[in-house]
Amino acid sequence: MREFSRPNVVISNCLELSACRYNGQLVHDDFVRRMSQHVNYIPVCPEVAIGLGVPRFPIRIVQQGKDFRLIQPATKNDLTEKMQQFSADFVSRLNDVDGFILKFRSPTCGLKDIRVYTKTEKSAVVGKTAGFFGGKVLEMFPGAAVEDEGRLKSLKIREHFLTKLFTLASFRAVKKAQRISNLTRFHAEYKYLLMAYSQKELRILGNIAANRDRKDIKQVIAEYETHLQGSMSTPSKRSSNINVFTHIFGYFSELLSTNEKKFFLETLQLYRDGRVPFTSVLALLKGWAIRFQDEYLTRQAFFDPFPVDLIEWSDAGRPIEL
Repeated sequence: MREFSRPNVVISNCLELSACRYNGQLVHDDFVRRMSQHVNYIPVCPEVAIGLGVPRFPIRIVQQGKDFRLIQPATKNDLTEKMQQFSADFVSRLNDVDGFILKFRSPTCGLKDIRVYTKTEKSAVVGKTAGFFGGKVLEMFPGAAVEDEGRLKSLKIREHFLTKLFTLASFRAVKKAQRISNLTRFHAEYKYLLMAYSQKELRILGNIAANRDRKDIKQVIAEYETHLQGSMSTPSKRSSNINVFTHIFGYFSELLSTNEKKFFLETLQLYRDGRVPFTSVLALLKGWAIRFQDEYLTRQAFFDPFPVDLIEWSDAGRPIEL
């Protein structure tokens, strides 16, 4: 079993931590609660931070000319500058943060699809945008693992988020060490995981880690981090996973019986057709890596990208493609 670095995650305080929503309620979320055993939460409630009470009158984003303003309709208070200042100050002070879990559709914490109105009173929705705080997070941390709790209800999005989050947390130890040997070890252990995301970026990352030009270690690690974050900007594709499965299978193809090879290829086809989950093929390959005592493969993050007890096999009672 792999050991995992503990990610640092900024989280909206109303998610399982504090009853600080505008209506004085706490948002219950099973995933956030399970995550608490494996991550360090850094809670934030931007609205409370700028002096709004609990409970409080709701706020909304209103378009005035070309500008978006943050208005509290019941009081007519314009909170735009306060929120902009708080968001900029808070985000600029963050260090060693690997990810964010923010409140879905909040005019402050939301990451997308936040309604924009024409007036402070009842009016039509004229567009959608990011919340004031969420938008600043996206601006300042474009490569971090960032999601809202609404999107994390999708198993595919959740597993991608966890994979990226724990990968970045692991890389943070490499940054701290500032040694090329640590970077080389990291790259070796994440080779097949990175291949599943982007073969092109894997080659670039390999060249950076090799450091043939003898660059300063700080520059090397900074370049590697940029490409690492970029390579994991979207979930891996089925075709890419199949490519990795095939590569790993090559380690064992001469060691397996005819029936074992046949069974693997049949299972791989079922995965290609969407009839069995990703984990069905993964378990076969991991079992063979253990059986044949292949230390290089058993250390691969591809087999265990995040703690096993954070894995779920269904979403809202329906089978989910992995």
